[in-house]
Amino acid sequence: MKIESELVISAPLNPPAQRRTWLLATVVTTLAMVWLVMWYAETLLSIVAIWKRSETFAHGFLIFPISAYLVWTRRTLLAKVTPRPDYLGLLIMGGLGFGWLFADLGGVLVVAQYCLVAMIPATVWAVLGPQVVRAIAFPLGFLFFAVPAGEFLIPYMMNFTADFVVAALQLSGIPVYREGTFFTIPSGQWSVVEGCSGLRYLIASFTLGCLYAYLTYRSTRRRLIFALLSLIVPIVANWLRAYMIVMIAHLSDMRLALGIDHYIYGWVFFGIVMMLLFWVGSFWREDLQAPLPEGSGSVALPIHKPAQPGRFFIAGITALAVAALWPAYAMYLESAPVKTQGLVIELPDTAGGWSRQATPIADWQPHYIGTDAQVMQTYGKDGKTVSVYLGYYRTQRQNAELINSQNYMIKQKHPVWSNVGEGTREISLSGGKATIQQTLLRAPAQRLLIWSWNRLAGTNTVNPYLAKLLLAKSKLLGQHDDGAAIVIAAPYAVEESPEKAASVLQAFVQDMLPTIQKSLGNVSQQ
Repeated sequence: MKIESELVISAPLNPPAQRRTWLLATVVTTLAMVWLVMWYAETLLSIVAIWKRSETFAHGFLIFPISAYLVWTRRTLLAKVTPRPDYLGLLIMGGLGFGWLFADLGGVLVVAQYCLVAMIPATVWAVLGPQVVRAIAFPLGFLFFAVPAGEFLIPYMMNFTADFVVAALQLSGIPVYREGTFFTIPSGQWSVVEGCSGLRYLIASFTLGCLYAYLTYRSTRRRLIFALLSLIVPIVANWLRAYMIVMIAHLSDMRLALGIDHYIYGWVFFGIVMMLLFWVGSFWREDLQAPLPEGSGSVALPIHKPAQPGRFFIAGITALAVAALWPAYAMYLESAPVKTQGLVIELPDTAGGWSRQATPIADWQPHYIGTDAQVMQTYGKDGKTVSVYLGYYRTQRQNAELINSQNYMIKQKHPVWSNVGEGTREISLSGGKATIQQTLLRAPAQRLLIWSWNRLAGTNTVNPYLAKLLLAKSKLLGQHDDGAAIVIAAPYAVEESPEKAASVLQAFVQDMLPTIQKSLGNVSQQ
C-alpha cells in the first residue's frame, strides 16, 4: 500500500493563480487559527500547565514545532494541490465545538483538550479542503500527542507490573507476600507506585515510535506494525526493569538499585530498549529507497480550478463564528451567580441508634479538593465504630469538582497509610442493590475498610463517566449541578478479615443513609 508521499497530483494550469490562491488561503487559515486560540485559550493553557508540571508530558512542548516542520517538508506536494473550502469541515467543527462544550461543562478536561486539538485539522479542512488535509494527514494527526492523556491507565499498569514482578520472583525461587501493589520478600519490602507503572515510558515510546515510523517507512502496513511494537515493547520492558531492580537489590543485600540509581537505572534501561527497537526497525527502512516513477501505480487526483476569493472569506468567517459559539454559550451558562460560601453540612449527634463519638477511628481523612462544604464525624453503636465523610459541591468547576484525579482516599507514599487494594462491590443501598467503591488501607497496627460513592441529580454512582454525563447534562439544561461524595470507613484488626468491617458498614448504611441524604438535601437548599 502506498501512502501520501507517492501520490501524484497534477499541477494546475495557471501557477500564478495557484500561488495567489494559496496566499489568500494561508492568510485566512492563519487568522482562523489565531481566533481559535483566543476563544479556547483557557483550554490551551490547561494543556501547557500540565506540560510544565509533569515530566510524563513535557514532550508536549515539541509536538507543535515538529508538526509545523513536517508540514513544511510537504510544501512541494502542497504546491500541487488546489485549496478549496469545504463546508463539511464546518460541520465537523460544529460537532467538535459541541463536544468541547459538553466536556467543559462536565469538567472532562482531557476530552475538551482533544476536541480543541481536533478543531485544528477541522479548520484546515473547512478553509483549505480535504485534499490538503490528506496531503498533511500525519502532521495534523501528530498534534494529538500534545494532549496530556493516559493517566487513567496508571492503576491498571501498576497492577500488571506487580503481577509480573511477583510471578517472576516466585519463578526465581524467592518467596513473596503480596498486598495489592505492595509485596515483601526476605530481603525487604517493595511497592509498585505511579512512577513504576511505566506510563512515562509508554507515552514517550509511542510518540517517538509513530514519528520514526512516519519518517522511516512508506507503506502503511510497516508503519502500523512499528507503531504497535512501540506500544508493546515499553510495557514488557518496564516489567523486566521492575523485576531486575528488585533482583539487583535482593542479590546485593539492598545496597544497589535503591535511591537515585533506581531512577537512573530505569531510564538507562529504557534508552537501551528504545535504541534496540529503532535499530531492529532500521532493517526494513524505506526512506532511503528512490520514489516510484510517476504513473507506476500512484494515484492522480483531478485538477481543480482555483476557488473564488469570496469562498475563502465566507469559509473563514463562518469558521470564526462556529469556533466562537461554544465558548460564548459556556460563559453565558456560568455567568449566573451561585452561592458557594458559608455552606454547612450538619449531621445529627444521634440517628438510627448510632451516637456521635469524640474520638475518631484513625488519623485519616479522604482528600477532596475544592469542596464548598465538608464534614467528617465518627459514630458508635454496640461497640462498633464508623466514620462518615461528606464532601459537597454546589457548582462544579475546574479544581472544584466531584470527579477529579486529585480526589483520593490516600496519597501515594503516605508516611503511615498504604492503599493495598480497591475495586467495586455490590451492597444494599436505598432499598435496592447498588455498586460502590471499596478501598483497603493498611497502617502498621491498623486496617481500614472504606466504602465510597457519589451522588448527583438524585443518582448514586461510582461510574466516573456517568457522573460526568449527569453533570454536563444538568449544566447544559441550566439545572442544578451540585454533587456530593459519601465516604464511610470502619476499622478492623490486622489479623481479621475485612468482611467483619463490611458487615458493620452495611448496618451503618441501612440505619444512617436516610439521615445522610437529608443532610445533603438541607445544604443544597442553603
